[in-house]
Amino acid sequence: MKLALGADTVKRSLSAHAAIGLIGGALLYLLCLSGTVLVLYEEWQRFEQQDAPEMDGISPAAVQRGIAEVLATEAGMTPTTHLYVHLPVEALPRTTITTDHQAFHLTEDGAIAMPEENHWSEFLYGLHYAFNLPVLVGMTIVGALGALMVALAISGVIALPRIFRDAFRLRAKQSGGIALADWHNRLSVWTLPFTLAIAITGAVIGLATVTAYPMAQGEYGGDIEAVYAPIFGEEHPADPAPAPIPNVAAAIEHMTAGYPGVETSFAIVHDPGTAGQHVQMIGTHGQRLIFGEYYHFKPDGTFESTGGLADGEIGKQAAASVYSLHFGDYGGLPVKIAYIVFGLGLTVVCATGVYIWLGKRRRRGFSEPRLLGAWHGVVWGGAAALASTLLARFVIGNEAPFAAIFWILFAAAIVAGVFVPRRAAMPQPPEQPAE
Repeated sequence: MKLALGADTVKRSLSAHAAIGLIGGALLYLLCLSGTVLVLYEEWQRFEQQDAPEMDGISPAAVQRGIAEVLATEAGMTPTTHLYVHLPVEALPRTTITTDHQAFHLTEDGAIAMPEENHWSEFLYGLHYAFNLPVLVGMTIVGALGALMVALAISGVIALPRIFRDAFRLRAKQSGGIALADWHNRLSVWTLPFTLAIAITGAVIGLATVTAYPMAQGEYGGDIEAVYAPIFGEEHPADPAPAPIPNVAAAIEHMTAGYPGVETSFAIVHDPGTAGQHVQMIGTHGQRLIFGEYYHFKPDGTFESTGGLADGEIGKQAAASVYSLHFGDYGGLPVKIAYIVFGLGLTVVCATGVYIWLGKRRRRGFSEPRLLGAWHGVVWGGAAALASTLLARFVIGNEAPFAAIFWILFAAAIVAGVFVPRRAAMPQPPEQPAE
């Protein structure tokens, strides 16, 4: 018995297949858009809370005072496992102490000034890092998209062998889809090194997190930190017996005297107020891609060792360089500007690629106005929804439900694109590739 499918069934199946492709393209577009905006992560924090105290530096004694005051506010709470002191640096000249429960900005003399209020910046980080989903689920998707981006870049070069020769050939004044295809292909060439760097590092960050979970369950009894220990160092054995607050001031003084060419950006106290506590300092090295080097100290401020991220095995140095290369937080403002420019170019490539794909399908007889409308919703609705969350930050406040606002508006834009009739026709792409 021969199974025959009706023309309407085939058409619906093709539309469903196209819709699945559109979902992947939409997530890739959001990833590029949010990543471009996230380049200014520190600047967004300053913009969010403009009245927070800023300073060129802070004394070790003031840091010690701030730690004591913050821990005093947590009496009766579950003991914090990690206390982070963000020290003032050029990109973010503020001193901020963060625990498992809360975060405070400090004044220059170490007194608590005000709570940290940067929930919008953290929402933006979560959007790019994991689409505001649980970490394992979100980073699985993000890692897969990074791998997909690598495949798209390489296959695009192979499919268009003249793409490099015509790198500066732009027929922007041509009618129809020729200009659209030219913009897509030119931007693809101009951003190719950046695209590969971002895509490969993004895939590494995302998929490394995904693979760490099964490794932890199978080999380390569920201990995620043990998986990363060979690269980033092991946690000290816990000892919950009460102990005086560690001498972080002495550790900072040691960094200043012993490593004058290193900028100390963070002090981390593990299990503060317990006998098992220890102190880590993170020092950034100029002209290096590594996010920093770990400097380990005993509770009394005595130096123990470094983590080897700056001068250890090549694998450690490579792993420590992935984050900075992906997020563009090396080289100061010029590098950030370059990342924004190339990031915008990559975002346009993602948007125009789907427009070209839908246009080719229509030219082949598969007209899908609802999918086209949905893509309009993705491109313009995604940008508008992100801008709306920033507006909500100042209209509603720091506690606004940014993730809910974004995803509801984004979904509404797509639904509107599907069901609202569109009179404007999309430019037809050329019959042959514009190469």
